[in-house]
Amino acid sequence: MIEIHNISKSFGDQTVLREVSAKFLPGKVNFIIGRSGSGKSVLTKCTVGLLEPDQGHVSYDGRNFTELDRRGRKAVRQEIGMLFQGSALFDSMTVAENVMFPLRMFSESSDAEMRDRVTFCLERVELGHAADKFPSELSGGMQKRVGIARAIAMNPKYLFCDEPNSGLDPQTAIVIDNLIGDLTREFNMTTVVVSHDMNSVMEASDFIHFVHQGQIAWNGPTSDLLAADNEALNGFIFASKIMRELRNSLS
Repeated sequence: MIEIHNISKSFGDQTVLREVSAKFLPGKVNFIIGRSGSGKSVLTKCTVGLLEPDQGHVSYDGRNFTELDRRGRKAVRQEIGMLFQGSALFDSMTVAENVMFPLRMFSESSDAEMRDRVTFCLERVELGHAADKFPSELSGGMQKRVGIARAIAMNPKYLFCDEPNSGLDPQTAIVIDNLIGDLTREFNMTTVVVSHDMNSVMEASDFIHFVHQGQIAWNGPTSDLLAADNEALNGFIFASKIMRELRNSLS
C-alpha cells in the first residue's frame, strides 16, 4: 500500500497541493483524475520522489519514503515500475533491449536470467514476435505494450501509469486498460493511473481520487462515482457527451 500523509507543495507564491492525504490499495487500479492544473501531476511526482513536498510524507508499505536517504530511496524505486505517457522508448534500441534496460541498470541477475525475464515480459504483453524490431516499426498501441513490458521487467510492487491511453484509438485503449488491470491483479501490484480519459476511468479503475484545486475533493470506489454528491466532480465527469448520455440512461 502507498499512503500519502498531509502533502503540501508550493512553487513560489502558488500553492499547488494543500494537505493532501490518500491511500493507494494493493491489487487495485487506483486512478487519479482531475482537470489540467488541478495538482494531480504534482501529487504523483511527490509520490515517486521527483519532487520534494514542503510538508507531509509518503510511505510505501510502512516505509517513510520522504525521510529515506539516497540509498533507501533507491531500494524503494527499484520496486516501482513506470509507464510514461509517450511510452519513452529508446529509438536506437530494439524492443528487447528496451525491456532489458532496467534489468541492466538495477538487476543483479545473470545475462541468461535477464534474457528469460525479457522473453517472459514480452510474451505476457503478446509481443514476443517483436523482440528484434525497433520502436519506429511498431504501432502506437504496440509501443505502449512494450512500455508496459519494460515497466514490469523488475517485477515491481508498485506501478505508475501516466495517461496510458494518450493518443490511442478506443479499441486499442481498451486493450491497454485490460492489460493494466490483469497485470495488477496477477502480480498484486499497487497501481496508480493518472488519466483524463473517462472511458478508462469507468472501465478500468477500482478506486478513484478526484483532485480539485490542490485537494482530494472526492475519493471512493468506482461503483460510487456516478452517484457522488460533489458539484466539482460531477462537472468534471459529465463534461463529455458520452458521460452525460450514460448518466441520463441511468436516471
